[in-house]
Amino acid sequence: MFTTLGAKADGGLGEFRAMLHALLLWSHFDPYYFGTLKKLDIVVARQRLEHLRQLQEIRDAKIQQERARRAAAEAATQSARAPLAEVRDAFLALYSSTDDAQKRGYSLEGILADLARIDGLHVTDSFRVNGEQIDGAVKFDGEHYLIEAKWQDKAASNEPLYQFAGKIEGKMYGRGLFVSVHGFSEDVVGSLTLGKAIKTVLVDGEDLTLVIEEQLSFSQLIDAKVKAAQTKGLIYVHPITGKSKAT
Repeated sequence: MFTTLGAKADGGLGEFRAMLHALLLWSHFDPYYFGTLKKLDIVVARQRLEHLRQLQEIRDAKIQQERARRAAAEAATQSARAPLAEVRDAFLALYSSTDDAQKRGYSLEGILADLARIDGLHVTDSFRVNGEQIDGAVKFDGEHYLIEAKWQDKAASNEPLYQFAGKIEGKMYGRGLFVSVHGFSEDVVGSLTLGKAIKTVLVDGEDLTLVIEEQLSFSQLIDAKVKAAQTKGLIYVHPITGKSKAT
């Protein structure tokens, strides 16, 4: 039985935990086996059950310690927030930077992460999965949003948006924030929404400027974008007026 359970994809973890739980709650010692036949020693049985409970307590204590360690490490990471004034300076400096578009895009990733952390949102730094580069993710209102950050000298075209939409499509309940500082080309918004499920909202430099000037928070920015997408089918709107930016 143990071999069969161990060969399962999940290692039989659920079944093993259920058996362990039942043993820890064990209270019935059948008098036929323990008394009449005397094949089992009730003193030994109780000692072994007590030992099992002690092992479980030790295990639970280790789990609690590890959970506390992870929580402390995560809190330290999330609390490592740059002051908003520093983020503002870094963002505005990128407009006059001589760095190429890719390097400015990397810097933009950090700025987005700082804005999210300042607002108390959980941030996942950039990572690669199945050969795909993800610029990061932010958790808002219980949902994780993948982020694509672009700093180009012109409005974003269809190709990078289509590529990002493909990344979103391959994720469970995938949602995305596509950030292009110089906005989006005239046809890109329509081509992304026409006949398709809306899973990505668009953010530009004006939107971010409103956040760093404290006219609204990063959470309010996301909320406004998501609300427009969910209630009006609009993915590119002004976060304060709610009006579409698509021409």
